[in-house]
Amino acid sequence: MSVAYESRYEVDIAGELPETVDRAALRRMEAVAYLLDDGLPVPGTDRRVGLDPLVGLLPVAGDTATAVVSLALVVQAALLGVGRRTLARMFLNVGVDAVAGSVPVVGDLFDAVWKANRRNVKLALRDLSTTAEPTPA
Repeated sequence: MSVAYESRYEVDIAGELPETVDRAALRRMEAVAYLLDDGLPVPGTDRRVGLDPLVGLLPVAGDTATAVVSLALVVQAALLGVGRRTLARMFLNVGVDAVAGSVPVVGDLFDAVWKANRRNVKLALRDLSTTAEPTPA
């Protein structure tokens, strides 16, 4: 059986996830992704940035810290039952974010646009929704 789920992010999941998916864990994943990628408004614009590019300004330690948190999101997705192919894409997103983000200044601008954590939450939601049972007609 599947149950409706409304994500903070616009993602095409047909609004339903299997009943067995831990919604509290999904909400935590979304909250962490939001904090890292979209938590702060950019004054005078409609854009938002998160802590990822700001913490990334600290050489080595900043990018390492945000990469560890990003990897924790991937681990949580694995615990929720996300498939291997999707997990590989999520790891790739974290890798691109970590490598590109390690370039001084330009990397932090990249982090502000790439938003790997938001991408990964969307990937996890899509993957989990494909395991939902079809609703009888």
